Order: sequence, then C-alpha cells, then structure tokens
Amino acid sequence: MTYSIVARDPSTGYLGIAVASRFFSVGARVPRVLGGVGAIASQAFTNPTYGTDGLKMMQAGALPESIVDALVKRDNGHSNRQFHMIDAQGRNAGYTGLDCIDWAGHLLAENVSVAGNMLEGPQVIAETLREYQAAMDKPFAERLLLAMQAGEDAGGDKRGKQGAGLVIYRDQDYSWLDIRTDDHPDPLSELRRLYDVAKERYIPYTELQPTRENPHGVLDRTAYDAEIARIETERKARGGRSASFAVDKT
Repeated sequence: MTYSIVARDPSTGYLGIAVASRFFSVGARVPRVLGGVGAIASQAFTNPTYGTDGLKMMQAGALPESIVDALVKRDNGHSNRQFHMIDAQGRNAGYTGLDCIDWAGHLLAENVSVAGNMLEGPQVIAETLREYQAAMDKPFAERLLLAMQAGEDAGGDKRGKQGAGLVIYRDQDYSWLDIRTDDHPDPLSELRRLYDVAKERYIPYTELQPTRENPHGVLDRTAYDAEIARIETERKARGGRSASFAVDKT
C-alpha cells in the first residue's frame, strides 16, 4: 500500500526518506532516521519497532543485513512486512515479506534503495530509482521528490493517493527537513508546494540553528536576512509569488 525511497546523499552524507501511499499520515509512520547513523522505512503491514529498534542496532554497530535478519527472526508477522534501510556509510539492505500484497518488491543500488507494495507493478519502483539516479546533479530533497513523482507517474499505489512525506537529516539528532501531507487528493504535488515554502525562509533559517559542535548556533541574523532578501528579489524578478498560504498574494 506504499512505496518509498531511502537514500544517503554521497556529497553531503545527509540521510533521507520519501514516501507516498493511499494511507492516512503515512509520512508519520513509515520513516525513521537518526542523523549520522542511518535511515529505515517500514511499510506494508508496518511494524514501527523495525525503525526504532533497527536504528538502535545500527548505532551500536550492526550492519544493515544483520539488522534485517534480527528483526525478521523475532517477528512472527514478518511475512506481511516490508522494510529497507541505509547506514551512514551507504550500506543498505531490504526485505519484502512473501505475504505482502502484489505488486511488491524492492531494489537496492549504491547509496539508495526503493521498495513498494500494493503497487500497479514493478515499473513503479524501477522508475523511482531511475529518476533518482538521473537527477544526481539536483539538490538532495529535489532528487527525492522527482523520484517519487516518477513512481507516481508509473502507476504508484494501485488504490490511489492520500498521503506523502519527506524527511532529511544532517548529522544531528533533529531533522533538517520534515514535511508531510497527511490527507490530500494529490499528496506529492502538495509536498512539492511545502518544499517550495520551506525554501523561502525555513531552509535558510536552519543555518542558524545550534548543533552539537556549536551549541549557541548563529546569533547574528545579517547573513540570514540577506539570503531572504535575495530569494524574494529573484522570485519577484521572475514574476513569481510565494508558495505559502500565509502571505498576501494580491
């Protein structure tokens, strides 16, 4: 009932997951990420502990393939589960239970994996992976969104559309970007709009946030204010409007 992509950006080390489904609030249930450690997507007849416990195992040094074996072995319902993961070094693994509803399967490639169940066919994850790999010159978030749209265009969830989510972590314990559409007739388009809103002010603001290495963050707003002014000037020069509902668009 879901398809997702789990990836590590080789140029930055960021970890990200994007997901779409004919299921309410899928972006809140499927992805689990720990900055500098790894990312796990658990779907089909989802088991949330695969994400929480799997990341603990990964943080303790376990390899993705051994984590898959351990999680499957302890769960009598594993034949109904699907999950895939990647660690901070780009090592990945996946599992699709035999009782997942057709079409179901997963693909692994360098620094990325794609998995889905209850899909229109194998072309959904094949196109998701192809588009991601073809867009390596794009920013990481953009690449994930393009990949998911390619999967949707190839058929997506055979029941239809409802929810989607995108989460990206840097090397911190908090997310760099975490956006969701929980109940929408075109969730990926709405997710794209939210990403466009995030680029206007939210993403530049993340450069000010405290980190483990710099617990004070950046307190001087000069560079931030200049970046916001640049973004707004460029948008107006193109004749564009803010993607946000929170501004006057007249």
